[in-house]
Amino acid sequence: MRVRYTPRARRDIHAILHYLDERSPQGAVNVKQTIRKTIDLIGSHPHSGRLAGIEGTRVLPAGRYPYLVYWTIEAGEVWIVHVRHMSRRPWAGGD
Repeated sequence: MRVRYTPRARRDIHAILHYLDERSPQGAVNVKQTIRKTIDLIGSHPHSGRLAGIEGTRVLPAGRYPYLVYWTIEAGEVWIVHVRHMSRRPWAGGD
């Protein structure tokens, strides 16, 4: 299934990688690869993961890293809507 990104998801990924790149360039590469693999898996299996408690939104951890990828399925496409660090309070949609 085709995977698309909301502007928020693009900002999330950029901010995560920017933060990590300043502290550990190789860590940023590893996280980027893992997030990419997770999103590829979501594109291949869009009903994987678990329901996130936000209408129509699913969530899946990004490998062994502490990031969660949230997505919806709309009009036959996967929309990555948010990528969030697990230590933050649970996402309730919107913010």
